[in-house]
Amino acid sequence: MLGLGAAGLVTAPHLQRGLEAFLGSAADKDPTGLTGLLPNGGGFRYYSVAASVPRKGPDTYRLTVDGLVDRPATYTLDALRALPQTRIVRDVQCVTGWRVPHTPFEGVRLSRLLDAAGVRSDAKAVRFTCFDGAYSESLTLQQARRADVMVALRMRDTPIEHAHGGPVRLYVAPMYFYKSAKWLSGISVTSDVRPGYWEERGYDVDAWVGRSNGRDDTPTV
Repeated sequence: MLGLGAAGLVTAPHLQRGLEAFLGSAADKDPTGLTGLLPNGGGFRYYSVAASVPRKGPDTYRLTVDGLVDRPATYTLDALRALPQTRIVRDVQCVTGWRVPHTPFEGVRLSRLLDAAGVRSDAKAVRFTCFDGAYSESLTLQQARRADVMVALRMRDTPIEHAHGGPVRLYVAPMYFYKSAKWLSGISVTSDVRPGYWEERGYDVDAWVGRSNGRDDTPTV
């Protein structure tokens, strides 16, 4: 029995990764969105608002920073990896109810990229676009400069997989997970907050966990 238990501990992570890869691949090809209703061993569910999403790697991925800035920039994946990295471990809370506890994210603080770009005095917000061609999000400039808001490259101590929004996604720790836009490709500094994809469909723009969207979940901060 001890041997079987030890074998289970060894094989469980591999089985979980296999299940996640299968569900992620299925969701990527599912035009109905029904696979998004299926939880996997890690507790996450897969959502996409596009029929399909191209895959990006070190040779093809680019992140642009532009808008009301003095120094627009374009980052490759290697360039983002070369910047100082921050690690945050918090619960992930979806507005639909599921929660994944103690999830590590690693990446570059968004404030570092904004400082490098030189945000102009008339800027008030930041808009995010994604290479799925459909999704967008926004934060106020004050929210974007929080220490727990990052351009994430790793999740659960491994590079972020395509199904989880990789190779680069936004991570906004204190807000519901729809604010953490997947497949991030653009950061544009703007003069006002522009409602994102789900906010145009009724979700709250300020999506603090436990203080928005009519929910009383325990805050993640």
